[in-house]
Amino acid sequence: MDLESIPGVGEKTARALAELDDPERALRTGDVATIASAPGIPQGRAARIARGAIRREHDDPGGFLATDRAREIYRDLLGLFAERTVTDYAAQRLETFYPSSRRSRIEEVREFAREALERDPDDAILEALRGVEPLEKPGDVRVRERCLATTDAERYSEAREAIPELSVEVVEDAQGLAELARGYSTVIAIDESFAGVTVEGDVRVRPDALENPAEIVPERPLAFFARNHDPIAAAVAVHRAANLETDCDLAALEDALSRLEADGTVAGDDELDRLATAVDDLDAAVSTAESVANDHLREAIREEDVTIEGSDLLSLVERGAGIDSLLSRELADEYAAAVEAAREHLIEALSLDQGEAEIARRIFGDEPTFPVEREDEPLSRLREELTAAKERRAGRLKRDLAADLADQRGAVRRLVRDALELDVELAVARFADDFGCTMPAFGWDRDDESDTAPPHAGFEIEGGRSPLLDEPRSAIDPVDYDVSGVTLLSGVNSGGKTSTLDLVASVVVLAHMGLPVPADRVRLRRFDALHYHAKTQGTLDAGAFESTVREFATLAERGAGSLVLVDELESITEPGASAKIIAGILEALAENGATAVFVSHLAGEIREMAGFDVAVDGIEAVGLVDGELEVNRSPVKDHLARSTPELIVEKLATEAGESVAANGGEIPGESPPQFYDRLLEKFE
Repeated sequence: MDLESIPGVGEKTARALAELDDPERALRTGDVATIASAPGIPQGRAARIARGAIRREHDDPGGFLATDRAREIYRDLLGLFAERTVTDYAAQRLETFYPSSRRSRIEEVREFAREALERDPDDAILEALRGVEPLEKPGDVRVRERCLATTDAERYSEAREAIPELSVEVVEDAQGLAELARGYSTVIAIDESFAGVTVEGDVRVRPDALENPAEIVPERPLAFFARNHDPIAAAVAVHRAANLETDCDLAALEDALSRLEADGTVAGDDELDRLATAVDDLDAAVSTAESVANDHLREAIREEDVTIEGSDLLSLVERGAGIDSLLSRELADEYAAAVEAAREHLIEALSLDQGEAEIARRIFGDEPTFPVEREDEPLSRLREELTAAKERRAGRLKRDLAADLADQRGAVRRLVRDALELDVELAVARFADDFGCTMPAFGWDRDDESDTAPPHAGFEIEGGRSPLLDEPRSAIDPVDYDVSGVTLLSGVNSGGKTSTLDLVASVVVLAHMGLPVPADRVRLRRFDALHYHAKTQGTLDAGAFESTVREFATLAERGAGSLVLVDELESITEPGASAKIIAGILEALAENGATAVFVSHLAGEIREMAGFDVAVDGIEAVGLVDGELEVNRSPVKDHLARSTPELIVEKLATEAGESVAANGGEIPGESPPQFYDRLLEKFE
């Protein structure tokens, strides 16, 4: 795939996309999360890029939503789906769904939608989804206690590129390795020439190190899993709750994650915890041990009666001896006991093993002193031993855990991606359930129809309920309506004409997105575009009027495959002129074979002026109840609906007649029924 051929993708963006493992798959499937993981591409732009790639894949010219009102309908519908998502990803992913005139694209989404309708939006699944997010790349990993060593400058460059987490050092010989080993916990020699060399310290010869970076730097895979620990765990919960198939061993993955700390270190190992605590508490434990020895010795001195002969005292003074000599001669046993108490305290406090305890014992010497003081050399040696043991233990645990996780990285990416995609499917399922949706049938769905057969002429809707009405579904009257060719829709004010157009537009947009529609049954042709002209507020000025007429002229010439919905076009100019203009537009659309519904209060006048037998449907008000219209929301075919004024006059005439009859033929007040009868005659 030529990435720069995708709309909105330039050279810089193409380079960023090329860094993905499989950019074609991500673009083809609308995988917004993967696209957004490319450098410099935020999630919103990723959705636009994916949509452009999908259009290119299906040779889709776009432009199905040909007017502002058509685009508003689409955005409102998309918003209803987004309200039913849990993750931000799913809301962005929905942006890759759009109405298309291309059969291949519609069928692609219809297959997705059919599977989505089989999903059960269980509360446990939705709750688990709250923790799922697209996976992120960890920050730069730096390991300072380990290094690579080589004698070759070219090998040096390869190592820096392959394993940037470690320092790479150039040495000349084994002595250089030995010097490095004094500064690093572990040195990894990557030259074959070092095989068989014995050097003091943790020096490993691994000529294959650059081919197996996860073994050398287990922090690399561990950083990925640590950074994404919570989303991965949530995705596991989603798969369990939804019983999704996966190529991950969920139990093994959960076990591995339970052993991983947020900072990428290994958790749950008692020996590593012991060593880490010993290193951290060493100085404090030694200080406490000193206090233990000195407290013990003070108490012994305080309780001991020491007698010194004059000749002994003179001898001590002449030799320049001090309290240490006195302790050695008079309190040797007490000093030994004090030092032993210090040693035992230190060993016990740090939980030292036998080898470590031997070093720890040398921190407090046998030669009597007061106060008792630590020996720096064995203390430093113990610190080095504990630190090295900790690093070795941590390194081995990291390598073992990294080995468990490294091979699952691709499967985990699919695990999280499938959980995020499930949220998209569940949004479709929830929308369909909330609005009583079904999958529409297109003209090509008939068994006896080929691709070359003429499409169905318009649309048929049974039991449709507009999702755009701000009412609960139970309060919305179902609408049945079908149109073939060009039709005028008449009806009383507030009778639902505009809502009917919104319903038709919603059904057509959703059907061409490949998604379920809010109706009991829908059948329609595949349209090239939707032209929905909303009601204009007030008469247009000359320039705007001219622009509108030009737009309809183009539509009449090229809109044979379009659905045209127009709401009270007569408002653009004077009523008399409007009827003539609309009649002419309808004639042109009919000649071109377009499908159109024009809502108008001038249906009678337009029908008289049209040069063909234009169909007129009506949303009929069956009467007034307590001052409110009672309306049959489904348009009646071939019927010019009565206006609201006619209904009111008819009601007044009926009431006046009933009043006269009730009063024995007398006319009460000032409401003669003959006046209302005369007005009614004007509507005939």
